[in-house]
Amino acid sequence: MKKDLIITIFGSTGDLTSRKLLPAITKLYTEKQISENVLVLALGRRDYDTKSYLEFVSQSKSNKVVNFDVLHKIVKYHKMEITQPDGYESLKELINEHSHEHTKSFFYLAVGPEMFADISMHINTFNLVTKGDTTKAIVFEKPFGHDLDSAKAINQTLWKYFDESQIYRIDHYLGKEMIQNIMTVRFANRIFEEAWHNRSIKSVTIVAKEDQGILGRAGYYDQSGALKDMVQSHLLQILSLLAMEVPVSYNSHDVKNEKVEVMNNLTFDKHATIFGQYKGYLTEPNIKPNSKTDTFVFIKAFVNTPRFKGVPFYLMTGKKLDEKVSYIEIEFEATNEQKKWNLPLSKNKLIIKFAPYESVELVLNSKTPGLRENVQPITLELNQDDIDYGNRSEAYEKLILDITNGHKTLFTRWDEIESSWHFIDKIKARPHELVIYENYEQLKKLMKDKADVVI
Repeated sequence: MKKDLIITIFGSTGDLTSRKLLPAITKLYTEKQISENVLVLALGRRDYDTKSYLEFVSQSKSNKVVNFDVLHKIVKYHKMEITQPDGYESLKELINEHSHEHTKSFFYLAVGPEMFADISMHINTFNLVTKGDTTKAIVFEKPFGHDLDSAKAINQTLWKYFDESQIYRIDHYLGKEMIQNIMTVRFANRIFEEAWHNRSIKSVTIVAKEDQGILGRAGYYDQSGALKDMVQSHLLQILSLLAMEVPVSYNSHDVKNEKVEVMNNLTFDKHATIFGQYKGYLTEPNIKPNSKTDTFVFIKAFVNTPRFKGVPFYLMTGKKLDEKVSYIEIEFEATNEQKKWNLPLSKNKLIIKFAPYESVELVLNSKTPGLRENVQPITLELNQDDIDYGNRSEAYEKLILDITNGHKTLFTRWDEIESSWHFIDKIKARPHELVIYENYEQLKKLMKDKADVVI
């Protein structure tokens, strides 16, 4: 039967496919957000047929609740060696068998960046995606390289075979509801937009803490570490949305132009940068005996634009910390009137949380009820759970839907990646001590000593 949409997944036996991609696709299918006439081709080298592949997926420890009745309708497993050309002819025949003139098709590379070039070459050689064909797209999961040079090499290969309009570079944080909400909070609320500059904002803190270790991901994590895994992509993307100028329009091109301008103006305080590794990391399975991989990083960054010159942006992320939480905290300067008060006043803060739950909080000063002239901080909180009306979507649902519709705002453009790697490589190149930490209190003291900040 001819299909309206074909999704081909490279790396179909990996954790990402079971945990994120298949649940997202089945939910989009169930909610009629994508065509019911869809085929998902799961590619892999293992000796499965479709039935045994789906049994494997169902037994995955990382798999979320997923509608397997739907998967049995739409998934077909195709055995092939994805780095060798031999299997691509049969893949082409399979896709052609299920395609009509207007079939949309995209290829999702849920594999390591070292495989991007070979797979892209084979996809192009066998005309699975040809330059300029607007019905075809190719999707690359992060990380996009391991430094600037490797990222450039990958990108030059992609541009050889595909148009930029066909390339989707995934950073799943951009699909998170609260990250999408940053621009809405900024630009749709006059009370914030009028105060979004260095005369009103004292500091910006972006935090992504995890309470677990690497959870068996030694092969990937020991090659990247916290700086490359989290800061280069997720945290810098958040920073650029917070610090960018008002775009000419809100189309993908204009928004990305402003984000790149932020990244091109990033600097960091070399005396207030901390790298750490949790005690016991070296005893994790498959970790190199003398690994210097960072599992914690703290950076005091600055955006040297007129809007934010002088405002510190604190970036912090790590594993085996005190809790699992991710948030943005914007601390505002005290007003001139506040300084006249002889009472202890709290700092006004805007806090955007995106894990473990999603909310927007505003911390204000208010008079304490009663006869005495006392002031107390109050928090106005909007919790997404209170207003989602059952419409909450996972990041990958939004991203896959946008790929099918050709919307690119939530995907990274090459110059964003280039600028972010340039910044990360500068940080990595500086000599630094690797602190072995046993608990978060140890790191809090270090951040206080080096940057005079409490996180």
